Amino acid sequence: MSYWDGTRWVADVPATSSPPPRRGRRLLGAAAEAGLITLLIFGLTAGSALAGKGGNGGGNDGGKPGGKSSSSLTLVVLAPPDANYGEQVTFEVSTTATDKPLVRLECSQGGTLVYSASAGFYDGYPWPWAQNFTLSSSYWTGGAADCTATLYHFDGRRYRDLTSTGFHAAA
Repeated sequence: MSYWDGTRWVADVPATSSPPPRRGRRLLGAAAEAGLITLLIFGLTAGSALAGKGGNGGGNDGGKPGGKSSSSLTLVVLAPPDANYGEQVTFEVSTTATDKPLVRLECSQGGTLVYSASAGFYDGYPWPWAQNFTLSSSYWTGGAADCTATLYHFDGRRYRDLTSTGFHAAA
């Protein structure tokens, strides 16, 4: 095509374009993006897993430098003699590591988590009814499960596990 510049007709020259990126450069960019996404996913997953672990691997010191604390966690079945699916359990808690102990109860069937709940075991906890754990959930609709209760606390920076106990919930 051409255009009139006011005095004559001038041939229109197509604009020059940069060559398309090379295949190798596109693949390198895609690989870098995939690597970054993978790194972020693994970082978030590992961070979540480690956040639940707490503790310092050094026993029941509650994270207090140079000091030891003692902690105990005992299962109390509210419908004795055994903990069964659909029934309620609670715990007797004792610790010198904190004045606000928490208990996390997790139950699994064949390695799949089917129940998870947590409650505070201290005076003034706003939901005292939550200290009674009902052994069922929308994921646990029947059958036996292996359960682990963990006594833990928040030290101002992170959650720290103090002690744990396991039990089998019958069908």
